[in-house]
Amino acid sequence: MPSQINGHSSGSDAQGGESLREDLQEFLGGEALLHELDDLTKVNPVTLKTVLRCLQARYAVDMFYTSAGCTLVALNPFKPVPQLYSPALMREYHAAPQPQKLRPHIFAVGEQTYRNVQSLIKPVNQSIIVSGESGAGKTWTSRCLMKFYAVVAASPTSLESHKLAERIEQRILNSNPVMEAFGNACTLRNNNSSRFGKFIQLQLNSAQQMTGAAVQTYLLEKTRVACQAASERNFHIFYQICKGASVDERLQWHLPEGASFSWLPNPERTLEEDCFQVTREAMLHLGIDIPTQNNIFQVLAGLLHLGNIWFADSEDEAQPCQLMDDAKCSIRTSASLLQLPEDPLLETLQIRTIRAGRQQQVFRKPCSRAECDTRRDCLAKLVYARLFDWLVSVINNSICADPDSWTTFIGLLDVYGFESFPNNSLEQLCINYANEKLQQHFVAHYLRAQQVRSGVLLPGSDQEPLEYAVEGLDWSFVNYQDNQACLDLIEGSPISICSLINEECRLNRPSSAAQLQTRIESALAGSPHLRHNKLSQEPSFIVVHYAGPVQYHTAGLVEKNKDPVPPELTRLLQQSQDPLLKVLFPTDPKEKSQEEPSGQSRAPVLTVVSKFKASLEQLLQVLHSTTPHYIRCIKPNSQGHAHTFLQEEVLSQLEACGLVETIHISAAGFPIRIPHQNFVERYALLRRLCVRTSPGPHSPSPDEGHSEWSPHTKAATLQPLLQDILHTLPALTQAAATPGDPAEATPAPVHCGRTKVFMTDSMLELLECGRAQVLEQCACCIQGSWRRHRHRKQERQRRAATLIQAAIRSWLARKHIQRMHVAATAIKRTWQKWRIRMAFLASKELDGVQEKHVFQVPVASASFLLPQAQTSLLTAIIRLWPLGLVLANAAVGVRGFQRKLVVWACLQLPMGSPSSYTVQTAQEQAGVTSIRALPQGSVKFHCRKSPLPYADICPEPSPYSVTGLNQILLERHSLG
Repeated sequence: MPSQINGHSSGSDAQGGESLREDLQEFLGGEALLHELDDLTKVNPVTLKTVLRCLQARYAVDMFYTSAGCTLVALNPFKPVPQLYSPALMREYHAAPQPQKLRPHIFAVGEQTYRNVQSLIKPVNQSIIVSGESGAGKTWTSRCLMKFYAVVAASPTSLESHKLAERIEQRILNSNPVMEAFGNACTLRNNNSSRFGKFIQLQLNSAQQMTGAAVQTYLLEKTRVACQAASERNFHIFYQICKGASVDERLQWHLPEGASFSWLPNPERTLEEDCFQVTREAMLHLGIDIPTQNNIFQVLAGLLHLGNIWFADSEDEAQPCQLMDDAKCSIRTSASLLQLPEDPLLETLQIRTIRAGRQQQVFRKPCSRAECDTRRDCLAKLVYARLFDWLVSVINNSICADPDSWTTFIGLLDVYGFESFPNNSLEQLCINYANEKLQQHFVAHYLRAQQVRSGVLLPGSDQEPLEYAVEGLDWSFVNYQDNQACLDLIEGSPISICSLINEECRLNRPSSAAQLQTRIESALAGSPHLRHNKLSQEPSFIVVHYAGPVQYHTAGLVEKNKDPVPPELTRLLQQSQDPLLKVLFPTDPKEKSQEEPSGQSRAPVLTVVSKFKASLEQLLQVLHSTTPHYIRCIKPNSQGHAHTFLQEEVLSQLEACGLVETIHISAAGFPIRIPHQNFVERYALLRRLCVRTSPGPHSPSPDEGHSEWSPHTKAATLQPLLQDILHTLPALTQAAATPGDPAEATPAPVHCGRTKVFMTDSMLELLECGRAQVLEQCACCIQGSWRRHRHRKQERQRRAATLIQAAIRSWLARKHIQRMHVAATAIKRTWQKWRIRMAFLASKELDGVQEKHVFQVPVASASFLLPQAQTSLLTAIIRLWPLGLVLANAAVGVRGFQRKLVVWACLQLPMGSPSSYTVQTAQEQAGVTSIRALPQGSVKFHCRKSPLPYADICPEPSPYSVTGLNQILLERHSLG
């Protein structure tokens, strides 16, 4: 089997083609593995069939998003998939360290743009271009992206800012249903087709928080108000009014049940977008109150009745066309709803005012039936266009932030998809022209940028691949579809389709469709993108767009391009008494002077094509100043059925958007190229991951500074450093590879040229991850060292504090002991004084008489002998005899030997032989004896008050207790 490089066989043509078919059959036979390919650049070989089969396999298992290099391919599921757009999934992609490692999703694209804004990588402003055919899901994709940004970009800290962010988020989300109700309609290919282009600018402050938004619109298809193709409908808002208004509102707006309106085709179809209450609530959140809403719906009802005004042919050209019988009521109702005078309204539609001559003489000319219908349609389109622009301004005033409060923005571009209908006119020409410009922007920014920067030959160019040749690299040339020739046909100078149509408008002469066709074919006959349909009976021409050929009918092109607004129609609307129409059509003298310029100074009127081209150029300037991201929406089938994948229709869309060329260049090119000096300066940290046992002279240690790769470093010194860095790539690849996936373990190619390093996006991402890993390790080392230093410092501080606290506690303890010692000394001295004083008072009370009784008492059963060991105790308590007397006579308290000992001590008996004394208690012998001597006759008691405090108080009174010290009766005792 011949080897393949970037999907191309290296063998001969015949053998290579046969082998390629065999490999393709073998590859496509593994259906179970196709849905696992998240990136279409991984299919091999990269052909339309392999890409188609991969998308079909993923669509069958409800995987609707697939990466294709720098582009995200989104398949419309045509069914609700709520779990695919839940807030939890939004937070998962937002919190993921590497969202690109998750499954492809629009949230991954949104998170990438948001992180680019956070990283301040220039250009900081981001833009997401959502493209695809009508019905492919562009509007839904833009809506989901707005919800994603409203969730992830609103993370304030304070309560007030949180409420402000919620209000801004709600207003931004509520702008969607209002814009879709007034700007979307049901077409042949899409039930919710955007009939205008919009660029939503989400404004972020310096903290990357959403502070507001701004909406810019492009080319509203206002002709749809008065003209709808077969099987198509008018704007959604008209059907919402007729189906969702209450009975009273329908009566107020003259919309009875079952009423028929010419400008309201197919009213029986019920769509999801016909939700009147949602539109009203959204308008209320945007600051449009209920009276203003009713005023808007009243004007729209007046336009519906205006469409029922029909004129009959006039027999006399000098007489205006008369109304048909059914139209008289309609013009009366329309004038009433629009608050216009009925007669001037009818006269304005029937008669045209012409100003001619230097004196600006006014001539009144009756209009033909066709002219009356045109003026009627022009009036409706004028009112609706002004109303739509007013709504956009109200939305911007509600959601737009102050210019000083935001610094960056993320743009969402949702434009009409490529259109090709049976009858294509100026609207389809402008829409497809816009898609051609966006396709060229994609080619210029990515495909051409990669190939030109890589030295690839452009189609039709003789330029050599200088950069790759100089750097010594080989490149497999990839030819891609360039639509510059088609754009030259449409907008080129000096002659193009747009210039010829504008010239017909400036000539101000009757122009037939056949004449315009002849001029276009003759002037642009040399263009390969212009064809002629000889079988067509109507004048037309064919333009071969990048998405396929489209036939445009020349009938009405010039009139639509002029888009004339008769001045009398504007003056009529300025006479309205309706509050809303007064705002839409103010009476401004400057505007009046501009509407009626003099014949000599009349300036050329801007045509629709000129206005659209100018706004488109302005949009492209904004896109060129941002970092673009692309989402290609694919429609699996044109019927809008779920689980239906029609290969023919998807194949045509893949060919149209140049998806295969995108995949080829994404897989084969090296879009990243970095000079050696910058590469070494940025990725020298990766050498820390390479373990070296013996560093050579050209392998410095990682700890060395930038002195070796300073700007003055020689190329010879850079080469070893480059090799050291490149040696770390296998380790990085193995670390980043998923276990069990050998494809991811294979390192991506990196080519080191003479002055630059060439690599792919995946390798750049791998290097950045390795650099982040090294920086994280360095940060951990620095944090560990700092924590160790801080811990040691805190330990020293703790020890010092402990010593200081111990010293202070020791000093406080000493001071406390000193104070306690002083206090104890004072208490001791006071107690000694008191004891001496009490002893003195007690001795004085006993009259200083000491009675001695020496007698012998026989030993009785109640007596006891005082042992010799108690002598010292008697001496210690001699002076406590008053207390002893009390205890001796108390009924309770001391008993037995101690009681007798106390009595002995208190009597202060002579210190003799203790055995010669006998103490007899009161329980043994009745009677009371004096303390001093045995009573001889009568006993006299001294009843003098004791000076001792509390001496007259007994703590525990008893029947045997007495008061007074001299009244204490001692127990009788008998002397031996």
